[in-house]
Amino acid sequence: MNLKPEHAPTFGRLSRFFWPLALQSASQGLTYPLVAMVASRSEGGPLNLAGLAQSNSLMFMLGTLGFGLIATGLIFGKDRQGFAQFRTLALRLSLVVVLMQTLLCLPSVAELLFEDLIGLPPSIARPAHITLLACVPLQFLFFLRIPFQVSMYNGMASFRASVATIMRIIITALLAPVFCHFGAVGPIWAVVCLTLPVALEVGVSAILAAPFIRQLQVSDEPPPLKRTLFLFNLPLSISGYLLTISALLLGAFIARADQPERMLPAYYLALGLAAPVAFGATRLQEVVLTFHAPSGRDRRTLPFAFIAGALMGLLPLIFTLPGLAEWYYVGLQKLAPSDLGIVRAAAFGLAVFPLCVALRAQSEGLAGFARKPKTIIVGQGAYLIAIVAVSTTALWMGVPGNLIGAIGLCLANIASTLTVRLVLKRIGRHELPVPPTITSLGQIR
Repeated sequence: MNLKPEHAPTFGRLSRFFWPLALQSASQGLTYPLVAMVASRSEGGPLNLAGLAQSNSLMFMLGTLGFGLIATGLIFGKDRQGFAQFRTLALRLSLVVVLMQTLLCLPSVAELLFEDLIGLPPSIARPAHITLLACVPLQFLFFLRIPFQVSMYNGMASFRASVATIMRIIITALLAPVFCHFGAVGPIWAVVCLTLPVALEVGVSAILAAPFIRQLQVSDEPPPLKRTLFLFNLPLSISGYLLTISALLLGAFIARADQPERMLPAYYLALGLAAPVAFGATRLQEVVLTFHAPSGRDRRTLPFAFIAGALMGLLPLIFTLPGLAEWYYVGLQKLAPSDLGIVRAAAFGLAVFPLCVALRAQSEGLAGFARKPKTIIVGQGAYLIAIVAVSTTALWMGVPGNLIGAIGLCLANIASTLTVRLVLKRIGRHELPVPPTITSLGQIR
């Protein structure tokens, strides 16, 4: 089915769909610093926060099993039968992840995990253990909201879908000082402060998504098997694990460069602003899955990815300006004034990082649209190899540590993009019927 002229993906329509998604993704990480004050204002202080951070990292790693669910829903959940199958798969995966997280909280397993394997001291391992258990409902809620978000994305109501998330961030920001004022502090209360707004977000998402779910059309085609959906989602999830490993590798290389005690903090401070923006750029994948022409002839999403990625890369550079740099890095982040130049260099090196991520996401969207998710794993394999090769070469050449991360991230994303496009070109598109997408209530494109 070709796009009708009135529904052609103009830059205006692409922008209205993409920017709310990018804002939603970039802002989601704000809730965790907001509850830091709740975790650390009790006996144990910053040790509680360190334990919460460890358990959150582990929770996110377990949740990576659902990394590809949104892309799966955008492909297979466009009609009533497909959406029902997709929602069942999301629920079953959530139960698997929740079970794994609960098993890791068994006393003997938790001691082996946090103290023996990770090497945490008992003062940090204990809050990590109890918060991992307390985060089980939070993990389930994250999976529960995915089908509601997908139904709105398929209905091209990305702004509507982002409303609930923005509301959650605002409520978390309001709750954190209230918890502190009434003495509800410590790691458990921090998890409560995280969970309550997410529960409300899920409820609001369900209300906002209800009209789009009701308007799903009944397809004449047989519904996709849950096994098909799972096998589509699985390679995307594996790619998430590869990206996690690559982040750890970069830190290891920077730590082996000169002056790691200065270069590592400088790199992570610059990355702290660039990473949320780059994460927002990954939503180009949803743009491609929603707007790419079934004929494969549409080329508007690629130039849009160039423009959007370039604009997003400029945003973190605002904090390198005189005055703002001193206020943020020195005043708020307690960076030594003498290291401000190192952070600025890292920030400029990372300026093209969101652009490289946008191009990678656009190519992965093409792979998803062609129903070739294994191609994405090949691309992420190239990403991982490039990280190691570039970082090793940069370390051997004496490149400063604050630039190794920027160079590695950018070139690795480019390597992944080129690999995915090359593989897609060689194997071609797997011709499968793509159900029509609901663009608004009662309207089919």
